[in-house]
Amino acid sequence: MVESKFYNQKKKEQKEQTSNLPTFLKKLLNQILITAILTMIVLISFKWDHNLKQEFYKYVYDTSFPFASFKEWYQKLFGKDILSGSLKEEIEVFEEKLSYSKESLYHEGVALTVKDHYMVPNLNSGIVVFIGEKEDYGNTIIVQQMNGIDAWYGNIDTTSIKLYDYVEKGIMLGETKDTTLYLAFQKDGNFVDYKEYLN
Repeated sequence: MVESKFYNQKKKEQKEQTSNLPTFLKKLLNQILITAILTMIVLISFKWDHNLKQEFYKYVYDTSFPFASFKEWYQKLFGKDILSGSLKEEIEVFEEKLSYSKESLYHEGVALTVKDHYMVPNLNSGIVVFIGEKEDYGNTIIVQQMNGIDAWYGNIDTTSIKLYDYVEKGIMLGETKDTTLYLAFQKDGNFVDYKEYLN
């Protein structure tokens, strides 16, 4: 009788210790488990249906994958990223609106006259899908915005921004190399009128 009380007490203590896991750790374990299950389902589906695998590769590698939309869907389904709160505290806040003195048409977008070495703010939250040289635009950062628009920022030196970073609206992307900032906007692979997305 005494042994069974002792045994029950031990079980209760172990259960309490398990339930006292930090919330973020529980969330992390749940997300890892769900990700593993989804990955297994996808891999099994590929094994059974070869055409599905080819369609997946075509969609992900041959077209522009909607990273920003996927992130938004993921956040709705599983909540915010586990580390997003702590990361935001570490990132220096830079929230400025785009300011320029002159605009003129330039190729598929616009050339803006800005201050020398102007610190360029991100116009809309999204995922960085390209960093590198683009013909006529120089060093370019492309942000796939949550609204489905790809914003090109040309003639810009990058800071600590990396490929596939999630960047909030208003955060600094980098500095212009001189007094010109090139902007262009794409939707579904086609350039669209910059005026609708500039402000």
